Amino acid sequence: MCGAAWSPGSLIAFRVLQGLAGGLMQPIAQTVIARIAGPQRIGRLVGVITAPVALAPILGPVIGGLIVHTAEWRWLFYVNVPVGLVTLVLAARIVPRDDGERVSGLRPDGLGLSLLPPGLALLVYALAQVDGGGLAPLDSALLVAGVLLLAGYVVHALRTRNTPLVDLRLFAGRGFTLAAVNTFLFGAALYSSMLLLPLYFVQVRGVSVLEAALMLAPQALGTAVVTPYAGRITDTYGPRTVAVAGILLTVAGTVPFALTGTGPGTAVLVVALFVRGVGLGTITPPNVAATYTSVQRSQIPAATSARTVLNRVGGSLGTAVLAAILQSALAGAADGTQGVRDAYAQTFWWALVLSTLTLVPAALYPRLAPGKG
Repeated sequence: MCGAAWSPGSLIAFRVLQGLAGGLMQPIAQTVIARIAGPQRIGRLVGVITAPVALAPILGPVIGGLIVHTAEWRWLFYVNVPVGLVTLVLAARIVPRDDGERVSGLRPDGLGLSLLPPGLALLVYALAQVDGGGLAPLDSALLVAGVLLLAGYVVHALRTRNTPLVDLRLFAGRGFTLAAVNTFLFGAALYSSMLLLPLYFVQVRGVSVLEAALMLAPQALGTAVVTPYAGRITDTYGPRTVAVAGILLTVAGTVPFALTGTGPGTAVLVVALFVRGVGLGTITPPNVAATYTSVQRSQIPAATSARTVLNRVGGSLGTAVLAAILQSALAGAADGTQGVRDAYAQTFWWALVLSTLTLVPAALYPRLAPGKG
């Protein structure tokens, strides 16, 4: 339906439908796997299952660039149809009907559904409209409405006797709170950079869309190589050491893009992207492991839903904020290539700030692996 969209409004509507359906898959899959793995093996198993999840936002622009270069934009959606059909068949044959811990009497959180998603959507939209002159009156009203809806959801989630859409009571635990904050910040740093990098190569380096997509391949390679091993290392050395190491590598790989002047050469950027990919692939398994080992087995479904929401919201807010910073920097930049280069360097410094902030909760993760003291 997205591929067949006839207007921006219809495309947005179909994307909402796509998001509602897609939002069901990752939490369910991670819940089933986390219950089967147990705390002692969660790092290793998460390293395997999150490799595609960590790789997708990085490899996506590469594949997307190839598709846009060779076909029209509609094929960005149509290419998923055969993949989805194969997945449907496999899910019907392989995924268990029941994982043995069916929850009885669970009611849909209708009030939470009417408060949380619209509140988040209005907040992200309003922040995306920020420019050097601030917000227009209508956008300010939307921002206030989003904040009020989110505040209403907080009150509802803390007072309801049923299971809320996102159970805020999980944040009473220190371990889950740390993992949740890191998940939010990591989503902001990852997805916002995915916006900046292709634009940087096209507008600053002057390459084509296809060449920009291929330039991102080293980052995808670094993530693919390290993610499965990062899970095993997490089981051995604990989430703190692995997460901090991954963040430092990510920061190091981003620094060259924040340099002004003539900027580094292409070879340096290729190496930096590979290092950045290794860092991103290293962060995900200990972060997921820290989430699941901080809650009881019965809380895993709620923890999975909360983690997914925080990651996506962090990505949306981070992207909106950096897009606004870039737009403002470009508007105030001097004419010519050097002005554009400086605007991107300024924005990448803010991306570095987002990445560096993830060090704070990661440094407070447990030092030892689950079950080792």
